[in-house]
Amino acid sequence: MTTSLDMATADATVPAVAMSGITKRFPGVIANHDVDFEVAVGEVHALLGENGAGKSTLSNVLTGLYHPDGGEIRLAGEVVRIGSPREALARGIGMVHQHFRLVPTFTVAENVMLGHTGRFNRRAAEERVAEIGEAHGLPVDPSAKIWQLSVGQQQRVEILKALERDARVLILDEPTAVLTPQEAEALFVTLRRMAAGGRSVIFISHKLDEVMAVSDRVTVLRDGTDVGVVEVATTSARDLARLMVGRDVVFNADDGQERASVDAGRIVLRVRDLCAADNRGRPALNGVDLDLAAGEIVAVVGVSGNGQRELAEAICGTRRRTGGTVEVDGQPTSGRDPREMIAKGVSHVPEDRLHTGLSPSASIEENLVLKSYRRPPISAGPFVRRRAVRRNAETLIERFGVKTTGPTVSTRLLSGGNVQKVLLAREFSAAPKVLVAASPTRGLDVGAIETVRGLLLDASRSGTAVLLITEELDEALALADRVAVIYEGRIVGVVDRASADLTEIGLLMGGGRPPAEEL
Repeated sequence: MTTSLDMATADATVPAVAMSGITKRFPGVIANHDVDFEVAVGEVHALLGENGAGKSTLSNVLTGLYHPDGGEIRLAGEVVRIGSPREALARGIGMVHQHFRLVPTFTVAENVMLGHTGRFNRRAAEERVAEIGEAHGLPVDPSAKIWQLSVGQQQRVEILKALERDARVLILDEPTAVLTPQEAEALFVTLRRMAAGGRSVIFISHKLDEVMAVSDRVTVLRDGTDVGVVEVATTSARDLARLMVGRDVVFNADDGQERASVDAGRIVLRVRDLCAADNRGRPALNGVDLDLAAGEIVAVVGVSGNGQRELAEAICGTRRRTGGTVEVDGQPTSGRDPREMIAKGVSHVPEDRLHTGLSPSASIEENLVLKSYRRPPISAGPFVRRRAVRRNAETLIERFGVKTTGPTVSTRLLSGGNVQKVLLAREFSAAPKVLVAASPTRGLDVGAIETVRGLLLDASRSGTAVLLITEELDEALALADRVAVIYEGRIVGVVDRASADLTEIGLLMGGGRPPAEEL
């Protein structure tokens, strides 16, 4: 098969990709309805939309994972039918997924050349990878094992895989989710360089500031339909958010609102020398010290995989501690039973919401009372009051905007965003002393993010100590009183919100350190 996209002969006036009237149906759902989407030669084009807006479906249609029920696709003016991801790649369309598809024990060159037929020549492969990396500003050691590389370097390998197969259209799905600010900026430089060289980039992201920084144009999807195509130079992040959700969005949840009064003299959560292992038994926390006062929000930030999940679980009693202590309101805890932590007033929004936080097979209303079914008004002695369960569910579904046909719907049938809302509704409504929230806005659209951030601030104003574990620096800086950086299982720096600096935080996240006096 010949590639449909040829930069050498491409007419810049003809779109590299033109999708017109794309419709894709699933049982009971129209994911895309008559969507038009065009990407010019040599541009970075962002694709925005809420959860369920149809972004993933549209990109899956373009990469051949789904076959559309209606509409057509043109590549460089040629009508094509893309039957599979392999065929899409053969036609010059490559995709870099949020979760990398690399073999950790293979070298960079082996991963890049994986899938090629014929005899593997190591030296030739390494020279080829080095050549492509140098040409596109993606330096990486071709002989290095994947497990030896940073997350940012691993992402370069994913891009090199697509470039080695001569991808003319590159789709990146949430590409900065696991990157430090410095790595994200380096990626943007790479994307601009690729666009300047005649390639077309589709940038899928929920981070509006990044879209504004790197994109030329933006297509916005809402409820499966395209609702606007705008030039970045003539729009704003607020305008984009309005297109996404159909209303004005408050970007900083505390804008115009009084922040919580922090009782510095009352330490509600005290963590000392906390140690814990990961799921493979390897050290994940290496002596964490942290204090949270009543009414305070402390954000823990870091690149994914530096102990964030283990920290939340070790505090909340769902992961065995191998050392150290955790005190709640001055009282020691054993750390051996999550029920103990619940009884002491600790709520937990885990990273894995569907399997750790909720019971997928149970209904919404059952999940909402998992921690309260033994207490009034849900129970009366040994009996559960079904009417109270139903009223509780109806109240929380409305308050938290859970999209469902009813409280008896099985939780596993909900979208990811609505699953998160069910979990948040249960934990936020418990009025905890300590709230440990791990990535509470991950996967949510801007409207839901606005709601969740407001709830975190409300919790702090009521006196709750909030430990926010997030990979979103803008979220940390918008909400937290202090920002703590975790690296290789240790808190390597803590800065006040007022004096926080993105460059300093980025250095800490990557294992570097700014001058000591700056901390």
